[in-house]
Amino acid sequence: MSKRAFVTGVTGQDGAYLSKLLLDKGYDVVGFTPRRGSDTLWRLRELGIVDAIDFAYGDVTDLSSVMRAVQRCEPHEVYNLAGQSFVAVSWDEPSHTAEVNAVGVANVLEAIRQIAPSARFYQASTSEMFGKIRGERQDEQTPFHPRSPYGVAKLYGHWITVNYRESFGLHASSGILFNHESPLRGIEFVTRKVTDGVARIKLGLARELRLGNLEAKRDWGFAADYVEAMWLMLQQREPNDYVISTGITTSVRDMCKIAFEHANLSYQDHVRPDPRFLRPAEVDALQGDSAKAARHLGWQPRTSLFDLIRMMVEADLRRLKSH
Repeated sequence: MSKRAFVTGVTGQDGAYLSKLLLDKGYDVVGFTPRRGSDTLWRLRELGIVDAIDFAYGDVTDLSSVMRAVQRCEPHEVYNLAGQSFVAVSWDEPSHTAEVNAVGVANVLEAIRQIAPSARFYQASTSEMFGKIRGERQDEQTPFHPRSPYGVAKLYGHWITVNYRESFGLHASSGILFNHESPLRGIEFVTRKVTDGVARIKLGLARELRLGNLEAKRDWGFAADYVEAMWLMLQQREPNDYVISTGITTSVRDMCKIAFEHANLSYQDHVRPDPRFLRPAEVDALQGDSAKAARHLGWQPRTSLFDLIRMMVEADLRRLKSH
């Protein structure tokens, strides 16, 4: 009998790549998503898997809809990838961010506890929980100091996962994922904003690209590599929490340089700093240490930032040329 996976946030970047991975491994995938009028399925369509997924409709902020979906699915594994995922928006919508990224996690865990207690659970935690960092590299023992409503809400989601593991014996694990990108990234995220901007400038559709803090440094990896770590966590005998990262930090400025040079352009000719995109409280630098994941899961990132950014520029060029 095939394993069944229940994936919240199935239409997002991570949900799409994870669903493809699971389908390739022979899983039946039930994707949990709100009903919305606009085309939210484009990522699943790009990966050619939209028809292979069984959809259940509801919202993680509505416990009754989560419970109905879990009861129908009877999952072996549950991956909670639903969330308000854009950090900048969390200052404008702090209550909504808390409802989805904090209370939503508790709802999914409670549904599992009551209906499918033997199911294994994955929570999408984030490096933004570290925030105001102490020390050059962050691992599972690094203290948390979130610097945004997004990070604060995600920290609740992380700790409620630990609490349900310790209180009720659930096989519940969290992946503290550092920034992970792909051609399926939303246009509002800085990497995709840059690669889309490069493609538009290359094709004569734009002349400049406005960005916020060019000196912010992040540890960027490829989302398709990172979803494999999610799956590996739920294959372990014991649940645990793992940092998932490349261990390499790069500034926004240098990331821009990679993208523009791939299109034979100079970022200095086109990138313009814009204070509108500065955050009220900045996370200056993040650099992960995923030695524990390498040791326990056998996981290593496979895709360099150079290859990732080039892949994203090429994908945006193709998209724009086809329109």
